[in-house]
Amino acid sequence: MSSKYDDYSDEQLSETAEMFSEKAQSMESQIQNGFIGQEDVIRKVLLTVIGGGNVLLEGVPGLGKSLLVTLLSETVKAEGDEDEAEQNRIQFTPDLLPSDIVGVEAYNEDKGFYVEKGPIFSNFILADEINRAPPKVQSAMLEAMQEHKVSIGDETFHLPEPFFVMATQNPTEQGGTYPLPEAQIDRFMFKIYLDYPRKVNERKIIDMNANIMDDEDFGVHAVVSKSDITGMQEFSKHVRISEEVKAYIVDLVDASRSPAEYGLEYDEFIEWGCTPRASINLALAGRSHALFRGRHYVTPEDIREVIKDVFIHRIMLNYEGEARDIEVIDIIHDIVDNVPVR
Repeated sequence: MSSKYDDYSDEQLSETAEMFSEKAQSMESQIQNGFIGQEDVIRKVLLTVIGGGNVLLEGVPGLGKSLLVTLLSETVKAEGDEDEAEQNRIQFTPDLLPSDIVGVEAYNEDKGFYVEKGPIFSNFILADEINRAPPKVQSAMLEAMQEHKVSIGDETFHLPEPFFVMATQNPTEQGGTYPLPEAQIDRFMFKIYLDYPRKVNERKIIDMNANIMDDEDFGVHAVVSKSDITGMQEFSKHVRISEEVKAYIVDLVDASRSPAEYGLEYDEFIEWGCTPRASINLALAGRSHALFRGRHYVTPEDIREVIKDVFIHRIMLNYEGEARDIEVIDIIHDIVDNVPVR
């Protein structure tokens, strides 16, 4: 599919990358006003948005995951004929049904049959505690997340653009949960761990919340439009990746599958490695990172910056690895240390 960017000169591509970089960094600055001490998480969420992906966020309750999605949506303003960005929180529970998410075909004597759209018809979705819903519900959510469309009755509806899902799960509570299968987890571009804030930041949170009455008091202003975000997403696909960087991506992924061939220290502890989705998402994330930095080309350093969050949920330890408390992050570091750029 052709794009206006196909005919851009290097100078035009560079100027466009710098323009979108400024917009993305403006979003970052605004969100930081209300989401204190989590700069790394904010950056990674924005990289996922730019890349058109979705994120799985793991952390205990009470760390502000709902707030993060709210603040993200508040950075997006209405412009021209566009409506304001909409955000929704879907609380996943054992009794949730797929129709509670996507919508249902209903009947009314006055209107006859009509479609009642579900909460998934929003731009920014928080799928809270997604592992508390049964697999059928998880599957409905994740398929909609990937296809950007849903079927209700005999009709198919496209979801609004931009469309971004941040799913969460609590790592400490396993009772009454339905763990996401590896094939479903593989659909997320990033898996991010949200930790407790540092003490100095927690003091700032106390001070800030003493004066907060509603979301507007966080001091977050709209700085981009929905078309700005879809424009970033389109342009990111045209951020250039050289054949050398593509080969580097493939080698990194292959090292997770054939660790002995690359001399990995932890080769005996890997049950299975990354799927081709890892290669796709590593390229997408690398492009997002380059664009965020104001460049229209990807470097190996861009790939190294995002590899942890792309690989962390895609490498599975075997029984011996789990018994020895091997960490997947150590395997990722091992891969990066042993796979050279060609």
